[in-house]
Amino acid sequence: MTRGVSKLLGAALLVAALGDVSFGADKIKIGVANYNLSNLSVGVAQKKGFFKEEGIEAEIVALRTGVVMAALMSGDLDYTSLIGAVAGAAVKASAVKIIANFVDRPPLSIVAQGRIKSTNQLKGATIGIGSYGTNVDLVARRIVKHFGFDPEKDIRVLALGSSAARLAGLQQGIVDAIVVAPPEDYKAKKLGFNVLIRADELVRFPYNGLGATVRKIEQSGDEVKRVIKAVLKANRFIRRNREGAIQVLVDWAKASREDAAASYDSSMKVFSEDGNMSDDDLRILIDNASKEIKPVRPIHPSDIADLNPLRQAQKELAATKP
Repeated sequence: MTRGVSKLLGAALLVAALGDVSFGADKIKIGVANYNLSNLSVGVAQKKGFFKEEGIEAEIVALRTGVVMAALMSGDLDYTSLIGAVAGAAVKASAVKIIANFVDRPPLSIVAQGRIKSTNQLKGATIGIGSYGTNVDLVARRIVKHFGFDPEKDIRVLALGSSAARLAGLQQGIVDAIVVAPPEDYKAKKLGFNVLIRADELVRFPYNGLGATVRKIEQSGDEVKRVIKAVLKANRFIRRNREGAIQVLVDWAKASREDAAASYDSSMKVFSEDGNMSDDDLRILIDNASKEIKPVRPIHPSDIADLNPLRQAQKELAATKP
Protein backbone atom coordinates (compact mmCIF):
# COMPACT_ATOMS: atom_id res chain seq x y z
CA MET A 1 0.00 0.00 0.00
CA THR A 2 1.45 3.39 -0.96
CA ARG A 3 1.94 6.12 1.59
CA GLY A 4 -0.69 8.30 -0.17
CA VAL A 5 -3.32 5.56 -0.16
CA SER A 6 -2.54 4.82 3.47
CA LYS A 7 -3.10 8.45 4.40
CA LEU A 8 -6.39 8.57 2.50
CA LEU A 9 -7.56 5.38 4.17
CA GLY A 10 -6.60 6.71 7.58
CA ALA A 11 -8.48 9.95 6.92
CA ALA A 12 -11.55 8.03 5.76
CA LEU A 13 -11.51 5.90 8.89
CA LEU A 14 -11.21 9.01 11.04
CA VAL A 15 -14.16 10.68 9.32
CA ALA A 16 -16.24 7.53 9.72
CA ALA A 17 -15.35 7.32 13.37
CA LEU A 18 -16.19 10.96 14.02
CA GLY A 19 -19.47 10.52 12.17
CA ASP A 20 -20.46 7.71 14.53
CA VAL A 21 -21.73 9.35 17.72
CA SER A 22 -21.27 6.12 19.66
CA PHE A 23 -17.52 6.11 18.90
CA GLY A 24 -15.78 6.50 22.24
CA ALA A 25 -19.11 6.89 24.02
CA ASP A 26 -19.36 6.39 27.79
CA LYS A 27 -21.17 3.11 28.41
CA ILE A 28 -23.67 3.15 31.26
CA LYS A 29 -26.37 0.91 32.72
CA ILE A 30 -29.60 2.33 34.15
CA GLY A 31 -31.76 0.19 36.43
CA VAL A 32 -35.56 0.52 36.25
CA ALA A 33 -38.43 -1.49 37.70
CA ASN A 34 -40.36 -1.85 34.43
CA TYR A 35 -40.31 -0.77 30.82
CA ASN A 36 -43.42 1.39 31.15
CA LEU A 37 -44.76 4.92 31.15
CA SER A 38 -43.12 5.75 34.49
CA ASN A 39 -39.72 5.15 32.86
CA LEU A 40 -40.57 6.63 29.49
CA SER A 41 -38.00 9.40 29.99
CA VAL A 42 -35.03 7.05 29.76
CA GLY A 43 -36.77 4.98 27.07
CA VAL A 44 -37.16 8.04 24.85
CA ALA A 45 -33.60 9.18 25.60
CA GLN A 46 -32.39 5.82 24.34
CA LYS A 47 -34.72 5.27 21.38
CA LYS A 48 -34.63 8.83 20.06
CA GLY A 49 -30.86 9.21 20.28
CA PHE A 50 -30.61 11.80 23.05
CA PHE A 51 -28.09 9.68 24.97
CA LYS A 52 -25.97 9.35 21.83
CA GLU A 53 -26.10 13.11 21.27
CA GLU A 54 -24.44 13.46 24.67
CA GLY A 55 -21.81 10.79 23.98
CA ILE A 56 -23.56 8.16 26.09
CA GLU A 57 -24.25 4.54 25.18
CA ALA A 58 -26.99 3.46 27.58
CA GLU A 59 -28.33 0.05 28.49
CA ILE A 60 -31.62 0.07 30.41
CA VAL A 61 -32.13 -2.94 32.68
CA ALA A 62 -35.43 -3.91 34.35
CA LEU A 63 -34.96 -5.52 37.78
CA ARG A 64 -36.76 -5.82 41.12
CA THR A 65 -36.30 -2.79 43.38
CA GLY A 66 -34.08 -4.60 45.90
CA VAL A 67 -31.89 -5.99 43.14
CA VAL A 68 -31.58 -2.56 41.51
CA MET A 69 -30.31 -0.95 44.71
CA ALA A 70 -27.86 -3.76 45.41
CA ALA A 71 -26.53 -3.52 41.84
CA LEU A 72 -26.22 0.26 42.11
CA MET A 73 -24.19 0.00 45.30
CA SER A 74 -21.93 -2.70 43.86
CA GLY A 75 -21.26 -0.71 40.69
CA ASP A 76 -23.03 -3.18 38.39
CA LEU A 77 -25.47 -0.35 37.62
CA ASP A 78 -24.48 3.28 37.12
CA TYR A 79 -27.87 4.91 37.66
CA THR A 80 -31.43 4.08 38.64
CA SER A 81 -34.77 5.76 38.06
CA LEU A 82 -36.08 4.50 41.43
CA ILE A 83 -35.56 7.69 43.39
CA GLY A 84 -37.89 6.62 46.20
CA ALA A 85 -35.61 3.65 46.83
CA VAL A 86 -32.56 5.92 46.54
CA ALA A 87 -34.05 8.22 49.19
CA GLY A 88 -34.65 5.24 51.47
CA ALA A 89 -31.08 4.03 51.04
CA ALA A 90 -29.72 7.53 51.69
CA VAL A 91 -31.80 7.80 54.88
CA LYS A 92 -30.11 4.56 55.95
CA ALA A 93 -26.78 6.38 55.38
CA SER A 94 -25.89 4.58 52.14
CA ALA A 95 -23.67 6.67 49.84
CA VAL A 96 -26.31 7.33 47.17
CA LYS A 97 -28.13 10.48 46.12
CA ILE A 98 -30.95 11.64 43.88
CA ILE A 99 -29.64 13.81 41.06
CA ALA A 100 -32.75 14.70 39.03
CA ASN A 101 -36.53 14.47 39.05
CA PHE A 102 -38.04 13.53 35.69
CA VAL A 103 -41.60 12.63 36.78
CA ASP A 104 -42.70 15.28 39.26
CA ARG A 105 -46.08 13.85 40.18
CA PRO A 106 -47.31 10.27 40.30
CA PRO A 107 -48.90 8.89 37.09
CA LEU A 108 -51.07 6.63 39.24
CA SER A 109 -54.76 5.99 39.79
CA ILE A 110 -56.83 4.34 42.48
CA VAL A 111 -59.07 1.78 40.79
CA ALA A 112 -61.83 0.12 42.80
CA GLN A 113 -64.40 -2.64 42.72
CA GLY A 114 -67.66 -1.77 41.00
CA ARG A 115 -69.50 -1.36 44.32
CA ILE A 116 -67.13 1.45 45.34
CA LYS A 117 -68.24 4.59 43.55
CA SER A 118 -66.29 7.29 45.39
CA THR A 119 -63.23 7.80 47.56
CA ASN A 120 -65.53 8.29 50.58
CA GLN A 121 -66.22 4.55 50.45
CA LEU A 122 -62.54 3.61 50.91
CA LYS A 123 -62.72 3.60 54.71
CA GLY A 124 -62.01 0.04 55.83
CA ALA A 125 -60.88 -0.97 52.34
CA THR A 126 -57.93 -3.19 51.48
CA ILE A 127 -55.80 -1.43 48.86
CA GLY A 128 -53.30 -3.31 46.72
CA ILE A 129 -49.89 -1.78 46.00
CA GLY A 130 -46.59 -3.08 44.61
CA SER A 131 -44.42 -3.24 47.74
CA TYR A 132 -44.22 -1.49 51.09
CA GLY A 133 -42.30 1.73 51.52
CA THR A 134 -42.33 2.60 47.82
CA ASN A 135 -43.73 5.68 46.11
CA VAL A 136 -46.89 3.71 45.25
CA ASP A 137 -47.38 3.00 48.96
CA LEU A 138 -46.80 6.69 49.70
CA VAL A 139 -49.39 7.73 47.11
CA ALA A 140 -52.05 5.37 48.48
CA ARG A 141 -51.62 6.74 52.00
CA ARG A 142 -51.48 10.40 50.96
CA ILE A 143 -54.65 10.12 48.89
CA VAL A 144 -56.75 8.54 51.64
CA LYS A 145 -55.36 11.11 54.09
CA HIS A 146 -56.44 13.86 51.69
CA PHE A 147 -60.01 12.59 51.99
CA GLY A 148 -59.96 12.64 55.78
CA PHE A 149 -59.00 9.05 56.60
CA ASP A 150 -56.18 7.87 58.83
CA PRO A 151 -53.93 5.84 56.49
CA GLU A 152 -52.62 3.82 59.44
CA LYS A 153 -56.04 2.88 60.81
CA ASP A 154 -58.76 3.34 58.20
CA ILE A 155 -57.32 1.27 55.35
CA ARG A 156 -55.29 -1.90 54.98
CA VAL A 157 -52.43 -1.83 52.47
CA LEU A 158 -51.49 -5.13 50.86
CA ALA A 159 -48.35 -5.64 48.75
CA LEU A 160 -49.20 -7.66 45.63
CA GLY A 161 -46.25 -7.04 43.33
CA SER A 162 -46.48 -5.93 39.71
CA SER A 163 -49.29 -3.86 38.20
CA ALA A 164 -50.59 -6.97 36.44
CA ALA A 165 -50.63 -8.85 39.76
CA ARG A 166 -52.53 -5.98 41.38
CA LEU A 167 -55.14 -6.04 38.63
CA ALA A 168 -55.46 -9.81 39.03
CA GLY A 169 -55.94 -9.32 42.78
CA LEU A 170 -58.75 -6.86 42.09
CA GLN A 171 -60.39 -9.30 39.68
CA GLN A 172 -60.16 -12.11 42.23
CA GLY A 173 -61.64 -9.96 45.01
CA ILE A 174 -58.49 -10.14 47.14
CA VAL A 175 -58.50 -6.35 47.45
CA ASP A 176 -61.13 -3.63 47.28
CA ALA A 177 -58.97 -1.23 45.30
CA ILE A 178 -55.52 -0.97 43.74
CA VAL A 179 -53.01 1.76 42.95
CA VAL A 180 -51.66 1.34 39.42
CA ALA A 181 -49.97 3.24 36.62
CA PRO A 182 -51.18 3.33 33.02
CA PRO A 183 -52.16 1.28 31.14
CA GLU A 184 -53.50 -0.92 34.00
CA ASP A 185 -56.01 1.77 34.95
CA TYR A 186 -57.28 1.83 31.39
CA LYS A 187 -57.44 -1.98 31.26
CA ALA A 188 -59.30 -2.08 34.59
CA LYS A 189 -61.86 0.44 33.41
CA LYS A 190 -62.57 -1.71 30.34
CA LEU A 191 -63.17 -4.64 32.72
CA GLY A 192 -65.84 -2.68 34.59
CA PHE A 193 -63.86 -1.37 37.56
CA ASN A 194 -64.09 2.25 38.69
CA VAL A 195 -61.22 4.74 38.36
CA LEU A 196 -61.84 6.79 41.50
CA ILE A 197 -59.07 9.37 41.32
CA ARG A 198 -55.91 10.16 39.42
CA ALA A 199 -53.12 10.88 41.86
CA ASP A 200 -51.61 13.72 39.84
CA GLU A 201 -54.76 15.73 40.53
CA LEU A 202 -54.03 15.70 44.27
CA VAL A 203 -50.42 14.76 44.97
CA ARG A 204 -47.15 16.24 43.80
CA PHE A 205 -43.71 14.97 44.77
CA PRO A 206 -40.67 13.51 42.99
CA TYR A 207 -41.90 10.17 41.66
CA ASN A 208 -39.25 9.04 39.20
CA GLY A 209 -35.93 10.47 38.19
CA LEU A 210 -32.31 9.55 38.47
CA GLY A 211 -30.09 8.47 41.34
CA ALA A 212 -26.45 7.44 41.55
CA THR A 213 -23.78 6.66 44.08
CA VAL A 214 -21.81 9.49 45.61
CA ARG A 215 -18.72 7.88 44.09
CA LYS A 216 -20.21 8.13 40.59
CA ILE A 217 -21.21 11.75 41.12
CA GLU A 218 -17.77 12.73 42.40
CA GLN A 219 -15.64 10.72 39.96
CA SER A 220 -17.72 11.01 36.76
CA GLY A 221 -19.27 14.46 37.06
CA ASP A 222 -19.18 15.29 33.36
CA GLU A 223 -20.84 11.98 32.44
CA VAL A 224 -23.53 12.53 35.10
CA LYS A 225 -24.28 15.96 33.70
CA ARG A 226 -24.58 14.62 30.14
CA VAL A 227 -26.88 11.79 31.22
CA ILE A 228 -29.18 14.34 32.88
CA LYS A 229 -29.11 16.55 29.77
CA ALA A 230 -30.13 13.62 27.60
CA VAL A 231 -33.12 12.77 29.75
CA LEU A 232 -34.22 16.42 30.02
CA LYS A 233 -34.18 16.52 26.22
CA ALA A 234 -36.28 13.36 26.24
CA ASN A 235 -38.86 14.90 28.55
CA ARG A 236 -39.20 17.93 26.33
CA PHE A 237 -39.70 15.58 23.38
CA ILE A 238 -42.38 13.66 25.30
CA ARG A 239 -44.37 16.78 26.12
CA ARG A 240 -44.22 18.13 22.56
CA ASN A 241 -44.44 14.99 20.42
CA ARG A 242 -47.46 12.81 21.21
CA GLU A 243 -47.05 10.39 18.31
CA GLY A 244 -43.32 9.98 18.85
CA ALA A 245 -43.77 9.26 22.56
CA ILE A 246 -46.59 6.79 21.90
CA GLN A 247 -44.42 4.97 19.36
CA VAL A 248 -41.66 4.55 21.95
CA LEU A 249 -44.20 3.04 24.35
CA VAL A 250 -45.19 0.62 21.59
CA ASP A 251 -41.63 -0.29 20.55
CA TRP A 252 -39.78 -0.09 23.86
CA ALA A 253 -42.45 -0.88 26.48
CA LYS A 254 -44.21 -3.38 24.18
CA ALA A 255 -47.59 -1.73 24.77
CA SER A 256 -50.43 -1.98 22.30
CA ARG A 257 -51.06 1.25 20.43
CA GLU A 258 -54.41 1.62 22.18
CA ASP A 259 -52.85 1.22 25.63
CA ALA A 260 -49.91 3.46 24.73
CA ALA A 261 -52.20 6.26 23.54
CA ALA A 262 -54.38 5.99 26.66
CA SER A 263 -51.29 6.04 28.89
CA TYR A 264 -49.83 9.09 27.18
CA ASP A 265 -53.08 11.06 27.16
CA SER A 266 -53.72 10.47 30.87
CA SER A 267 -50.19 11.23 32.06
CA MET A 268 -48.26 13.45 29.66
CA LYS A 269 -48.17 16.37 32.11
CA VAL A 270 -46.28 14.41 34.79
CA PHE A 271 -42.99 14.69 32.87
CA SER A 272 -40.86 17.53 34.21
CA GLU A 273 -39.15 19.80 31.71
CA ASP A 274 -36.51 21.06 34.15
CA GLY A 275 -35.87 18.14 36.54
CA ASN A 276 -36.15 20.39 39.60
CA MET A 277 -36.92 19.39 43.18
CA SER A 278 -37.58 21.71 46.10
CA ASP A 279 -36.52 21.00 49.67
CA ASP A 280 -40.20 20.44 50.48
CA ASP A 281 -40.39 17.83 47.70
CA LEU A 282 -37.39 16.02 49.13
CA ARG A 283 -38.77 16.16 52.65
CA ILE A 284 -41.79 14.16 51.48
CA LEU A 285 -39.44 11.38 50.39
CA ILE A 286 -37.48 11.67 53.64
CA ASP A 287 -40.63 11.46 55.75
CA ASN A 288 -41.89 8.43 53.85
CA ALA A 289 -38.58 6.59 54.15
CA SER A 290 -38.24 7.52 57.82
CA LYS A 291 -41.50 5.78 58.75
CA GLU A 292 -39.93 2.42 57.99
CA ILE A 293 -36.29 3.12 58.75
CA LYS A 294 -36.49 5.26 61.93
CA PRO A 295 -33.21 7.17 61.42
CA VAL A 296 -31.21 8.00 64.54
CA ARG A 297 -30.15 11.40 63.24
CA PRO A 298 -31.96 14.31 61.54
CA ILE A 299 -32.10 13.87 57.76
CA HIS A 300 -31.84 16.95 55.55
CA PRO A 301 -32.61 17.33 51.81
CA SER A 302 -28.87 17.57 51.08
CA ASP A 303 -28.42 14.14 52.67
CA ILE A 304 -30.49 12.47 49.95
CA ALA A 305 -29.93 14.70 46.90
CA ASP A 306 -27.13 16.43 45.02
CA LEU A 307 -28.55 18.85 42.46
CA ASN A 308 -25.28 20.39 41.28
CA PRO A 309 -25.07 18.20 38.12
CA LEU A 310 -28.69 19.11 37.34
CA ARG A 311 -27.92 22.82 37.61
CA GLN A 312 -24.99 22.40 35.21
CA ALA A 313 -27.16 20.47 32.74
CA GLN A 314 -29.90 23.10 32.91
CA LYS A 315 -27.38 25.87 32.29
CA GLU A 316 -25.93 24.15 29.23
CA LEU A 317 -29.35 23.37 27.77
CA ALA A 318 -30.45 26.97 28.26
CA ALA A 319 -27.31 28.15 26.47
CA THR A 320 -28.03 25.94 23.44
CA LYS A 321 -31.67 26.93 22.98
CA PRO A 322 -32.28 28.30 19.47
